[in-house]
Amino acid sequence: MRIDKLLATPGPVFSFEFFPPKTEQGEVNLYEALAELRELEPSFVSVTYGAGGSTRAKTIEIVSRIKRDFDLEAMAHFTCVSATVDELRSTLDEMRSCGIDNVLALRGDPPKGEQVWRKTEGGLEYSSELVALIKADYPFAIGAACFPETHIHAVSPQEDLEHLAEKVRAGVDFLITQLFFDNAFYFDFLARARAAGIEVPIIPGILPITHIGQLERMTQMCGASIPDGLRRELHAREGQEEAVRDFGVAYATLQCAELLAAGAPGIHFYTLNRSPATRAILSALKLAKPWQNAIYAGSISSPSATRGEPSAAS
Repeated sequence: MRIDKLLATPGPVFSFEFFPPKTEQGEVNLYEALAELRELEPSFVSVTYGAGGSTRAKTIEIVSRIKRDFDLEAMAHFTCVSATVDELRSTLDEMRSCGIDNVLALRGDPPKGEQVWRKTEGGLEYSSELVALIKADYPFAIGAACFPETHIHAVSPQEDLEHLAEKVRAGVDFLITQLFFDNAFYFDFLARARAAGIEVPIIPGILPITHIGQLERMTQMCGASIPDGLRRELHAREGQEEAVRDFGVAYATLQCAELLAAGAPGIHFYTLNRSPATRAILSALKLAKPWQNAIYAGSISSPSATRGEPSAAS
């Protein structure tokens, strides 16, 4: 089922993101995590696409297997990197023939070992061009990425928003945010996006924290910030893996509850191919149903939480 159709149904959508494993054991771990998370009946699952399209075949294989063997809706990530337009079309044709209904269209990162983005000869320069290509000739629901704290390579927040609006005009049906740890960034970004005329659903992306070092590496790579209070609490538990995981689950649960109570259309969990933390968070949310008891008098387009003000996840 197309994800834009899922988003049009009542209630929030919950989704999990996985990456294609590099080893046999990693693949076993992936499918074990999928089996455990399947019990929570996610709305859909997404599978990433390696730098330079390095996992193209594996991404399609995993998405197809998720749909076939786990009876879950699945979305394939798809990038412009190291591919001509003919090669992009060939991959899209293969996705369509496999029964895939949803694609996350991304420009993509430079191939491994390269620091600067370079357009492939005969390929595409921008993700908006990829969106337009898909929209014109393929029946997929199209998702795209957005960045509450601004894309790491953007000149300014305004320029980043202008590029996002261009992508949406090209045919994006929904957006998923980069990870963030202060909900004020999401609320502020949402208000700016709506003011810019971007009306598609914007699903917040949440990373359950399980390892301090891993968190710090990921945020350095993507440009997301770690609030001072969160960093302080994590380092107070440094060397205590179980305590870090417990605190990370509690923090993400509060963060998700506030977002859902304010009207977010769902939560996209960056699982890192693990299930325990995500299972704990989503199980608690499904019991509490925070979306049924709004904590803000206004709509999510103009919430009371603004940057600098305290919130449940600040």
